[in-house]
Amino acid sequence: MSDAQQESMVIVATHGPEDPERATLPFVVANAALVLDVQVTIALQGTGVLLAKKGCYEHIFAAGLAPLHELIASFLEQGGKIWVCTPCVNERKITEEMLLDEAELVAGGKLVQACMDANATLSY
Repeated sequence: MSDAQQESMVIVATHGPEDPERATLPFVVANAALVLDVQVTIALQGTGVLLAKKGCYEHIFAAGLAPLHELIASFLEQGGKIWVCTPCVNERKITEEMLLDEAELVAGGKLVQACMDANATLSY
């Protein structure tokens, strides 16, 4: 299937270490979608941006789910994209150097366009 025809999904994740289950579930669903050949972007907003901070997600575990560090590694290996809300990281004094190398800082306009273009959007 060509990229032009590939289905896409945007998942907006707004929870971080304060809620391990809600922080982990977007990556569970995203990995499942990637296996089904769906292009997936996870957009981290609110406290969810902490998941893109180096050294943070490695310590998040939710009962009954795979460790978050394994899910993120699999997500990135399969070609998933992680977008991080620029205003949200600025508010938390997180610099680009503190983020995962694979994370991309984005503003609202890019997220809106991606949601408009996607076949599906989810929010956690």
